[in-house]
Amino acid sequence: MHKSSADTIARFTDLLMDAVCMVDVDGRFVFVSAACERIFGYTPQEMVGMRMIDLVAPADRERTLAAARAIMDGQPNSRFENRYVRKDGQLVYIMWSARWSEADQLRVAVAHDVTASKQAERMQYTLYAISEAAHASDDLPALFQRIHRIIGTMLPASGFAVALRDEQGKGLRFAYHVHAGGGAVPHALARWLGEEVLRGGAPVLLTPATMALAPPSVQAAAGAEPDCWIGVPLTTTQGDIGVLLLQGGDAPGQAGYTDQEQELLTFVSSQVATAIHRQQLHSMLRFMAQHDELTQLPNRRLFLDRLQMALARAQRHQGQMALLFIDLNKFKQVNDEHGHDCGDELLREVARRLKRCVRESDTVARLGGDEFVIIVEEVLVADDALRIVEKIHQVLAAPMRLGVGVSLAATASIGVAHYPEHGDDIHQLMRQADQAMYVSKLQETHPG
Repeated sequence: MHKSSADTIARFTDLLMDAVCMVDVDGRFVFVSAACERIFGYTPQEMVGMRMIDLVAPADRERTLAAARAIMDGQPNSRFENRYVRKDGQLVYIMWSARWSEADQLRVAVAHDVTASKQAERMQYTLYAISEAAHASDDLPALFQRIHRIIGTMLPASGFAVALRDEQGKGLRFAYHVHAGGGAVPHALARWLGEEVLRGGAPVLLTPATMALAPPSVQAAAGAEPDCWIGVPLTTTQGDIGVLLLQGGDAPGQAGYTDQEQELLTFVSSQVATAIHRQQLHSMLRFMAQHDELTQLPNRRLFLDRLQMALARAQRHQGQMALLFIDLNKFKQVNDEHGHDCGDELLREVARRLKRCVRESDTVARLGGDEFVIIVEEVLVADDALRIVEKIHQVLAAPMRLGVGVSLAATASIGVAHYPEHGDDIHQLMRQADQAMYVSKLQETHPG
């Protein structure tokens, strides 16, 4: 090509927003227009002589080389998309139009930067997916798993954690965490970073270069790990509810997190916070619908559901179970003599003590008033239930402090029904337990 013609072409290509590149048979740049510096971060002088494939993101290199070979075989390509790593380490998405010049033995290509549109597409997909996850998830753990997968399609997320404010609103509790290096407890860096984000109310980007920000003890716990972290606050209209933490590993060709990726996560975090807050509200409403407001025990509706499931399990495994009906004695007298506040505190304390008498897998519920029930599963012999009855009498006999100057002990009438001895459906068992409790109360009221 004549030098004056080449200079003219160069002047015109430098006016274009898209980049024009020429690559020789060895895959090296022999000409790039001025727009390349805006797109790739390298000056034209730096790019000339570089191997094209060295700038391509590692995951896209194989198919990029295959496309280059097809172009050199005479198959023009007008819509080939791949990713390049800029000089500053950020990824750019490029839409190529390229053909082979047999006479000049050059691949001539025009590169259009589609990074902005790609990010917009990813953001739209991510926001929609998070909103969908909020409606599809039954509880917070399921929601966190879905959000981890969704964000992982947008950003490297080998480690992921959600830390929420504790009940006092001062510290953090890790509601979900997956550490890139494994382990059952949150990473020391995650704990420190979460507290920093919550304290400052602003995102924090932690890289090996900025690791000095962390206390020496945290740095020591991190060891030689080259991981990068992003921490962003989870903010709703009610304020910060927690922190979202992302950990990126050092996979080959993967640069650490950038300011741009921090901005992406910050933008998404508001949708995540809204989804979490909505799930918390739903969980609270479900809890309120299924639990007694005063004692926080399962209410009648949840008790009946659990009794039905316990009975089905016993029938399926040919096992045994017991149902205890408990009615406090002289409870009205407590209310009359010491007031309803004292009576309420008595019911709360009785609930706490009853739960200590059984296993975590058993159910203690309040039917209403001063009536409680206990479902005891996997009972081996009838004496197992009797031992629980004796234990209940013992724990209730210990004085309860119910207010200033008020200390009372409680007694209860208790009826027991056994499956399968006393029936094979919930109505028969409840009727038997209720009758046994009534007999117990008569004996205590009229002994002998």
